[in-house]
Amino acid sequence: MAKVIAPTASKGRIVNDIRWIDEETYDPKFDVWTRANVGEVLPEPPSPLGWDLVFGTHCRRGWRDTSVTHLGFEPHEIDPEKPETVGIFGGYAYLGLTLTRVWAERTPGFTADAIDAAYFGGADVPPYVAQDWHDNPHTTEVMAGWLGWVMGDMNQDAVNASTTEAHDIRASRPDLSAASDADVLARARAFGPTIRRMFAEHINQSGAASIAPGALGQICAALGRPEAAMRLIAGLGGVDSAAPSYAMWQLSRTVRGSAALTAAFEAGTPGLDARLRADDNADTVAFVAELDGFLTEFGSRGQNEWDLYSHTWETRPDDFLAAVDRMRVADDESSPFDENSRREAERNDLAAELAPMLEGDAEAAGTFQAALASAAVFLPGRERTKTNIIRVIGEVRIALWELGARLVERGDLDDARDICMLFDDELSAAIDGSFADLRQTVADRLAHHEFLQTRQEPYIIAEQPAPVAEWPERSNEGIEVLAAGGSIQGVGGCPGSYRGRARVVLNAADPLALEPGDVLVAPMTDPAWTPLFVPAGGVVVDVGAPLSHAIIVSRELGIPCVVSATDATKRIPDGATIEVDGDTGAVTVIELP
Repeated sequence: MAKVIAPTASKGRIVNDIRWIDEETYDPKFDVWTRANVGEVLPEPPSPLGWDLVFGTHCRRGWRDTSVTHLGFEPHEIDPEKPETVGIFGGYAYLGLTLTRVWAERTPGFTADAIDAAYFGGADVPPYVAQDWHDNPHTTEVMAGWLGWVMGDMNQDAVNASTTEAHDIRASRPDLSAASDADVLARARAFGPTIRRMFAEHINQSGAASIAPGALGQICAALGRPEAAMRLIAGLGGVDSAAPSYAMWQLSRTVRGSAALTAAFEAGTPGLDARLRADDNADTVAFVAELDGFLTEFGSRGQNEWDLYSHTWETRPDDFLAAVDRMRVADDESSPFDENSRREAERNDLAAELAPMLEGDAEAAGTFQAALASAAVFLPGRERTKTNIIRVIGEVRIALWELGARLVERGDLDDARDICMLFDDELSAAIDGSFADLRQTVADRLAHHEFLQTRQEPYIIAEQPAPVAEWPERSNEGIEVLAAGGSIQGVGGCPGSYRGRARVVLNAADPLALEPGDVLVAPMTDPAWTPLFVPAGGVVVDVGAPLSHAIIVSRELGIPCVVSATDATKRIPDGATIEVDGDTGAVTVIELP
């Protein structure tokens, strides 16, 4: 492998002669790191530029910002340059669980055990061990005031302003093809402070979103109705990450009502966007206009959307058209609008049923009503702040890929997105032609990125991990496939039970085996996956937690869901009849294919 001479080695580390993302040095002060939660955000090893220009710099510093300004930490407790909120081990992103546990311990009425339950759903994890620095009476007082906002004031003016700003940023995108290299690069870099601020808002909303469900869970358990807690936070409406599913459903109805469009979809989704745009049929022309509107609004979404290296619906529209294709074969009775309305009605009826049971306890009754209101604000708020950031990251991606396309034209790259194998401090040299051996450098880093994906990362890190080369290869060896009657115990996410045919789908862009009424069995979910919930009768996910993206969206769409069903995609035979119990978290194989 060729020796890589990086223009600047101030950031990153050298691994086998390859400059790569700088990793954390394990510090017992921050004793536990986990892939939980962050494994849904960055499921693959991030690209150098994706980490350097977005997540590893601006996002995690924004996390520190809100930790200090809102969540009760003092500035000296979290590193300002490499905050211990999230970091890299073995090329993979890990959540710094220690800080999250400390925050929970400092929050009145909350505990580290409660936060573990939210992230891990009862899985075996290292127990919380208090250290001297964890106790801080001053910040506990700060958290008491913050809880007043979460359960009382709930003001969302800043979030709403950011939503408007994110839309304006997308709407004001200039004609990048006419801009100079320097101007395009400046645009890509300019959004860093915006991403940092918006991510701070996201973390604040995420913390707030964990409070009301916990309070409702305690109250429902005390009433002898623990199963009611999930139903009280379903069908809330206004969940931005569910919005693409509703919009795709409308597109699917257009396709279903047109013979020309149906024929185009039945010819296959690979290359479908190009075929539609080349067709002058009146139905097709009108549909393409709808597509363009969809892409303007939702084009920044996609698999692994936080990483600049990944395709989105705008850069590869066939990905989302594949989801529309699965929806078009579903009957109108599968409408997500109707499912949401049913969940909303059930939630309101249940709240009305439980409220009189608390009339003898004024404090509990007040907490119950406050928690209902808080959940309705912060669960959608959490998804809204995420959508805001992704929309801005989408603009960074489009600008960088424009530069990448120019490098392809010059013969310096093979693919526009390969520019993301560079670090920020290498971009100027790459663009002006002074980066020696650019093609070889990118080729070596692409190979290293692919190598990292062959390694099975540990779910929990509680000591300095071995070098990534010593991590085991990803393999199905030793994983027992379920027989009839066998089951997996996961975490119930959306209530209700459903029995149907399991379809194991490993790529959201290739869901063609999924038929209406099937149970979607997926490795993880992000907004690229959740439109597939619409035709599905149930959802089972390898990873996730009670506040994961899959659960929040499934509750909106009214689909029984189980997450944290470890190795479900490997253990459940494709085509088997299975039963999904969204209340208990059990997934049972009823009959083999």
